[in-house]
Amino acid sequence: MVTIITTSTRNPCSSLIPQICFHNIVPSARLALFPSSLAAAALVVKCSNNGSPASDEGSLKDILTGMVDERVEQLLNKEENKALLQGLEQASSRVEIAKRQLAEIQKQETEARVMREYIDQLESKASEIAESQKEISEARAMVEEAELSLNSASKEMESGMSDKEKERLQSVIAASVSAVIGTLAELPISLSRVTSNTQLILPLAITFVSCALFGVTFRYAIRRDLDNFQLKAGTSAAFGCVKGLAMLEAGAPLELNASSIVSHAFDAAVYVSESLLIFLFAGVALDFCIKLRILSPFPIE
Repeated sequence: MVTIITTSTRNPCSSLIPQICFHNIVPSARLALFPSSLAAAALVVKCSNNGSPASDEGSLKDILTGMVDERVEQLLNKEENKALLQGLEQASSRVEIAKRQLAEIQKQETEARVMREYIDQLESKASEIAESQKEISEARAMVEEAELSLNSASKEMESGMSDKEKERLQSVIAASVSAVIGTLAELPISLSRVTSNTQLILPLAITFVSCALFGVTFRYAIRRDLDNFQLKAGTSAAFGCVKGLAMLEAGAPLELNASSIVSHAFDAAVYVSESLLIFLFAGVALDFCIKLRILSPFPIE
């Protein structure tokens, strides 16, 4: 054990001179602190009467520093200490590498945390974008459905209007054909009863209108049953009977005697036969036009 004692004396030769007492140093400590060549020698620190305390203190420090440096140098030069120093250097280098790796890992963790936060933000924005796209898709589907409904409605309206217009046109054609053919069939009958051309106007006009109405009715009555002869003949007979009996009603009134009854019966047969003939010609002409596709039956489609 080394004991360093600093004493303050009132000696005129020295003041505040540090002294080292080596009598308390154990032999093992002496051998550890100084080399074997110095352990056997005696260290004597003399005090000069003319020396100053500062110079003595500095010289003592230099002596101690030199002794410590020499001892450290000896320790470092030993083979077993070199191995320990190399291991210490390697351990220090490994510690530095571990510190750098730890700093790198911490840096990567920080970057990963920042990246994760950024990814979370992107995912939240992506979910918002997905919801917006879904809403846009639903709105687009609704708009497309509305457009389809509007287009279908407009097409139905157009088709309905076009079908109605076509039906009207076909009805006009049927009325025209029936009126022309019926008037031509009426012409010889009317010529046999009148004495002037002006007298032909009224019967021909009545026949024209009656046959026009017959043409429209015939087309709607027959529809697409084109091979039903009874329906065709029944329509013509109905119009013929109505027109013939109407002409009979316009004649002389019926009297309750045999001659008047016979006369009215004969006239009725003639008028009905003539009207039936006219409407039969008109019906045949309409049927011929339908078969030639000049006239379309009802309905068109």
